[in-house]
Amino acid sequence: MTSPVLTLNPSQKVSEVVTIFMGNKIDGAPVVDKSGKLVGLFTKSHIYRVINNGLDMNKTKVKDLMTKQLLTGHPDDEFSDVINASVPRLPVIDEKGRVVGIVTRGDIAKAFFNLHRSISLELDTIINSTHNMIISIDEKGIIKVWNLSAARLLDTKAEDAIGKHLLDILPNSDLLDVIETGEVDTLKKVKFNKRTFISNRSPIKKDGKIIGAVAVLQDISEIDKMSKELCYVKELNKELDAIVESSFDGLFITDGKGIILRYNKAFEQLTGIKAHEYLGLSVADIKKDGIISEPVTCHVLEQKKSITIMQKSRSGKLTLTTGNPIMEGNGEIIRVVCNVRDITELNLLRHKLEKAKGLSQHYENQLRTLKLQYNGSEKIIATSAKMRNLLDMVVRLASVDSTVLINGESGTGKELIAEIIHSNSSRKDKPFIKVNCGAIPENLLESELFGYDGGAFTGAKKEGKPGYIEMASGGTLFLDEIGEVPLNLQVKLLRFLQSKEIIRVGGKNYINVDVRIVTATNRDLWDMVQKKQFREDLYYRLNVVPVHIPPLRDRKEDIPALVAHFIQVFNRKYKRNKSISPEVVDYIMQYNWPGNIRELENLIERMVVITIKDIITSEDLPFHLRDTVGLSSSYILVSGIVPLREAIESVEKQLLEKVYSKYRSTRQMAKELKVNASTVVRKAAKYQISKDSSIQNN
Repeated sequence: MTSPVLTLNPSQKVSEVVTIFMGNKIDGAPVVDKSGKLVGLFTKSHIYRVINNGLDMNKTKVKDLMTKQLLTGHPDDEFSDVINASVPRLPVIDEKGRVVGIVTRGDIAKAFFNLHRSISLELDTIINSTHNMIISIDEKGIIKVWNLSAARLLDTKAEDAIGKHLLDILPNSDLLDVIETGEVDTLKKVKFNKRTFISNRSPIKKDGKIIGAVAVLQDISEIDKMSKELCYVKELNKELDAIVESSFDGLFITDGKGIILRYNKAFEQLTGIKAHEYLGLSVADIKKDGIISEPVTCHVLEQKKSITIMQKSRSGKLTLTTGNPIMEGNGEIIRVVCNVRDITELNLLRHKLEKAKGLSQHYENQLRTLKLQYNGSEKIIATSAKMRNLLDMVVRLASVDSTVLINGESGTGKELIAEIIHSNSSRKDKPFIKVNCGAIPENLLESELFGYDGGAFTGAKKEGKPGYIEMASGGTLFLDEIGEVPLNLQVKLLRFLQSKEIIRVGGKNYINVDVRIVTATNRDLWDMVQKKQFREDLYYRLNVVPVHIPPLRDRKEDIPALVAHFIQVFNRKYKRNKSISPEVVDYIMQYNWPGNIRELENLIERMVVITIKDIITSEDLPFHLRDTVGLSSSYILVSGIVPLREAIESVEKQLLEKVYSKYRSTRQMAKELKVNASTVVRKAAKYQISKDSSIQNN
């Protein structure tokens, strides 16, 4: 509608109205009263009537001629409900009857034009948005529609095609035949511009008369592509099926809810189920039926990560199963793929391998011990059971980095044990630093251990000096006589053991040091802790693995071998050819040896050097040793108080071991022991002594 609208009042003269119509170029206007309500309609037709009837325009008023019976509309009325061809003008009033606008012929024409243009644009948009080609012609073959898809696929713009004859653009087209036959032609394969299309063609009819034809064409190269892709997917599925079925391991696949989608023949054989028996069921059914003891799929769905577990199938086979989740972009699991491997045989082989490794490790330790006992005789001599067990343990300790505290009397060989630990460890190619804490003055011990920076104290080197701890980096630091470390330095040593960091004397920066600590003492550190002479926390830090070296008096079985060893060493050193009489060995065996191996070594060296004769006899022994022991033709050493029955059994066992190692027949053994042969057999069985065991023990 036109709004606002020019209105007239009933008392206006016709001459005034003519002036208003001419001035505003209108041919009609609504007539309203003083309140603005519609009372009539006055148009140029009323003016024509005044002229035709010869009435005076200056005297005739609007109310005399206006049309009072009117059709009216309201602003919210639908256009199609109130407008028709017989209504040239339509006054529009509000709910109170006041004029708010007017719909004229111009308004109606404008509305129809806009509607037509909108429909045309919408139709063009739809046609040009269609992926398929759309071509239409009139009954003479003139192209009327040529959408964007046609322009793209046929390389001809719409402005170059529309208005032209179809055969001028597409000489091979037979769309004109549809106009002649008037029949629909579907799924016809046609070729244009080196492309193949599927064409659906229909005649266009109006009032029963054919006025043209329309063709919709689809490029079937896309369909060919889809067909090829479909064939590829089918081949891929066949290949996947072949891979899954040819797998030696069992494959078991479920969806994100645990529903079984597929499994291969290997899984069927492992579990004993039939093909397709459980497809579409849940993994809970597999567990409920006892097919698998613990389905890994349940754990994967719960924890949303790859999980590997051991399972046992209903057929009794042990399997190693790995479940892997397959997730979408939102983190939700869509598949769980389980790989199931039969490890029944592998598990048996593993047990055999572990057993073999255990034996190998045992033999390796034995070889190391034998090497220490024989090939490395310059280092340590051990034939007694106590020392052999000790060496076994020391060799095992060498393979780890635990802190070791060696305890033993002076002269028992604590330093040698420390060297064995280092030389059999992974640090054997790194430094082995030995420090006697009791031989260094207290005021120098800290700088010797931790080093110092330049200018730390009077007399210090300008460039500073690394301590023993730094020098042992990567290797082993042996702190002998650890009980002699003063309390104030024990705190700093404890901190190093805890953090593996040191600060030089006078320094400010921490230095990281990777070093293994082995300590030794001949004092009772725990007693020192009780007396507040040694820090308890440092004691526990050092006493991670305690190693006790028995005194020589508790392992006198080693004395003959030690004597022979030292005789050989000092003969070579002093270029002598001395030997020792059995009587001297008997004296030495009875002596208590408070100075242990060091005292024995010194005694042998002294006798080799000062004895004139080539054979060392009891006369060459020091007076204090001969006076201390009383020699008899046969004797038994007792290192401590034990029950009498145990002592008797111990002596019996030792004697049997010795005769078994010396004689081949039971009769010879019985003769030497002056008992019956049956007694020898019975006693040997009691103590589990055989020829092999006696050789090993000796």
